[in-house]
Amino acid sequence: MRDTSSAVLPVDIAGRPSWDAYFMAIVRAVATRATCSRRAIGAALVKNKLILATGYNGAPAGLRHCDHADGGDLLNGHCARSTHAEQNAIVQAARHGISIEGATLYCSNNPCLTCAKLLINAGVKRIVYEDSYPDEMAFGMLREAGVLTERLQSAP
Repeated sequence: MRDTSSAVLPVDIAGRPSWDAYFMAIVRAVATRATCSRRAIGAALVKNKLILATGYNGAPAGLRHCDHADGGDLLNGHCARSTHAEQNAIVQAARHGISIEGATLYCSNNPCLTCAKLLINAGVKRIVYEDSYPDEMAFGMLREAGVLTERLQSAP
């Protein structure tokens, strides 16, 4: 898998986090609400330094949480019950009539192929993520669509 770019989280001269670092910290907090027992992922859609919507991975609203004890809720090694954080952020925006065209997605991980296609169709122009998920086809499609992807890594 190839990242388009990679940077250490910068701070300004007052020691405050950059906007990217700030929104990534919020994504980490959003991920704490995840209801999937395999993995906690958070996402935030941002435009003009305003958070439009957030999402975390887990089962659909009102349904029991994911349970992977003894291989439960798994299909081909993936959680079959969970909706991805990016998908939930898109749905939250849609439910509230918020356009995400031109927005930046901040996410714990780079999007999978399905999420990449949804983000492209929704008009998201930039994706900032912290950890890599191996999906070269997703990166290729995002590149083809002109969506900028950037990996932010925590300072050592």
